Amino acid sequence: MRRKQAQFITIEGGEGAGKSTNIAVIQACLQTAGIDYLHTREPGGTPLAEEIRNLLLTQRTEQVAPDAELLMAFAARAQHLNQVIWPALEAGTTVLCDRFTDATFAYQGAGRGIEDTKITQLEQLVQQGLQPDLTLLFDLPVEVGLERARQRGDLDRFESEQLAFFERVREGYLARASLNPQRFEIIDASQDLAAVASQVREVMSRRLSQTNG
Repeated sequence: MRRKQAQFITIEGGEGAGKSTNIAVIQACLQTAGIDYLHTREPGGTPLAEEIRNLLLTQRTEQVAPDAELLMAFAARAQHLNQVIWPALEAGTTVLCDRFTDATFAYQGAGRGIEDTKITQLEQLVQQGLQPDLTLLFDLPVEVGLERARQRGDLDRFESEQLAFFERVREGYLARASLNPQRFEIIDASQDLAAVASQVREVMSRRLSQTNG
């Protein structure tokens, strides 16, 4: 796949980390820099992938097997890549994606206890070597994030998990950042909105200048 100058930027973080709020800040940075971009999300991004998203998030009495959850996540990702992400990158359009495979390593890997080797095998099959150029990880204490999530209203199937699950997810995210320091930028999401937005603008300014330079 020929990528031209397009960047693949992903946004990650646990519940209540403020990803949705700060995506608007990132979009403004891209617009100011004159960069054409596409905003999308995972799971989702296409009609089929959005249906799978609904399957993953909906509360249900049936216990979902971790491997079934993992395979659904990658089924949605395969469709998303083929229909949205790869065509955009090939056309020279930067892609801004709310979550990607780091979320799978954090939630299904660290959270559910699935071995990284299983996830890596699916990653290689589905992504064919594609990795984000930049990942912004919005990090904050689990208790703070869960309280924010509860204030938003009804909780989905993941948001209803126990505290220990989210502690593992956070540890999984931080482990991913430690393994990929050149790709990750960690944002302290425990601060107020203005302070978080300031961090985001600083990171985007620095990384975009490096890319353009």
